Amino acid sequence: MHVIDYDVLNGYVDEKNFSMLRTELIGLNKVDIAEFLGKLERDIMIRVFRILPKDISAEVFSHLESEDQGDIISSITDTEIKKLIDDLFLDDMVDLVEEVPANLVTRILRNATPETRKLINTYLSYPEESAGSIMTNEMVELHDRLTVKEAINHIRKTGIDKETIYTCYCIDNGRHLIGTVDFADLVFNKSDALIRDIMDEDKQLVYVNTLDDQEKVADIAKKYDLLAVPVVDNEKRLVGMVTIDDIIDIIEEETTEDFEKMAALLPSEDVYLKTPVHILVKNRIGWLLILMISATLTGFIIQSFEDMLAVITGLTAAIPIITGTGGNAGNQSSTLAIRSLALGEIELKDWFKVLFKEIRVAVACGAILGIVNFARMQIMGSAGSMLVYLTVSLAMFFAVVMAKMIGCLLPMLAKLVKIDPAVIAGPVISTLVDSLSLLVYFVIARAFLI
Repeated sequence: MHVIDYDVLNGYVDEKNFSMLRTELIGLNKVDIAEFLGKLERDIMIRVFRILPKDISAEVFSHLESEDQGDIISSITDTEIKKLIDDLFLDDMVDLVEEVPANLVTRILRNATPETRKLINTYLSYPEESAGSIMTNEMVELHDRLTVKEAINHIRKTGIDKETIYTCYCIDNGRHLIGTVDFADLVFNKSDALIRDIMDEDKQLVYVNTLDDQEKVADIAKKYDLLAVPVVDNEKRLVGMVTIDDIIDIIEEETTEDFEKMAALLPSEDVYLKTPVHILVKNRIGWLLILMISATLTGFIIQSFEDMLAVITGLTAAIPIITGTGGNAGNQSSTLAIRSLALGEIELKDWFKVLFKEIRVAVACGAILGIVNFARMQIMGSAGSMLVYLTVSLAMFFAVVMAKMIGCLLPMLAKLVKIDPAVIAGPVISTLVDSLSLLVYFVIARAFLI
């Protein structure tokens, strides 16, 4: 693997030796060039981008962050914009138009060809995060009546403008998707063989509809090990494909969104270091306020049992370990439930199987934790009597069982009422389990010690 010496590149920038910098950049991967540009100051970034050879600038541009793309579009001439968008793949063009400010969209569309403008408007009409909104029409289409020789000649003429030539899509007179053929099959078959005779026409031909959610596209690609997923309309006419680079972006985007929701954050697509403080505050404060107010229930429960806490030694010190253990147990179950729902490993109808399994796991974990906690309190000489030790350990057992039941069922309940299960994970479950764990703890303590 080639190691990039950023010190050398930055040295050329500092010396304003753009001739040597251009020479060095030409030898790098387009992704690495984009990464280097993203670390430069705005004015320098634009200047360095303009020295790139025209045959690589569009690909480098497609790998830049949307903010950097906007800065470049706002700084270059109309002639340069026209050249740039002529070299961009259509899906990258659509992404650009969706991300940059309206005034820049006007400049972009003004310099695009009428055909490109029409295609962009068509793609923008699809729902956000649907297969239609992320597809490209730059795929290889082969009519089933062609011979292998004619197909290869067709690819030679048009393939330069396609995102991939490795998988070709076979269509009939009505442009219906009827099969696929790999480029390797064309190379190793006789030149007079017909496409219809060598194509893969599996009855379970894999494709997605333009209105399908982008998560389905990623799931299909993962399940069938595809480098591209064909997209059809309601009449099963081939209209585009989603390629592996966009599929990886989908997986990263959806995973990041779930993590943010599980951490009680509003999802954001912005780069952390480039996100203004007020946006970060807005994304976080809502859930923090909700969780703070919901924690009032925990405070109310403690307040209701203050008389018992004041009289019996050792109960107060055990509160953090009871709530912490219960919260951790609930988060374990909810994380597994959310993941299994997302991967399709479990369905809503499996709720009783999931609950029964989690109860058995919870009983085993709770028993082990309770026994270890009892021994811990004895060894450390914790405050309180042996009966207090037993009460705390028993409460921990029931807290773990209850937390795991809640942790596995809440995501499934959220799915049932059409809420993203990730929303109720993490802090939400912790807050709920904290309150219920304390309630169980104090009820057991009152029953055993008073």
